[in-house]
Amino acid sequence: MTDQIESSGAAWFKSSHSDNGGACIEVAPGFISGFVPVRDSKAPEGPTLLFRAAAFVAFVGAIKAGEFAEWEQQVTP
Repeated sequence: MTDQIESSGAAWFKSSHSDNGGACIEVAPGFISGFVPVRDSKAPEGPTLLFRAAAFVAFVGAIKAGEFAEWEQQVTP
């Protein structure tokens, strides 16, 4: 999808790690059927990325399973 998502009615929640330096995301599962909107928790008025729900679940599962090296989990601006 290339259009901006109107997400003002979405029920956003932050990552459980958002209080650890603020470099985290917010998600709104169930807002768009079959997709998971994702945005930067520091800039909620900024762009929203849209992932297929299955892809997002697989990504979260891989993180929980430790499939990414620690340095790959760090995001720098």
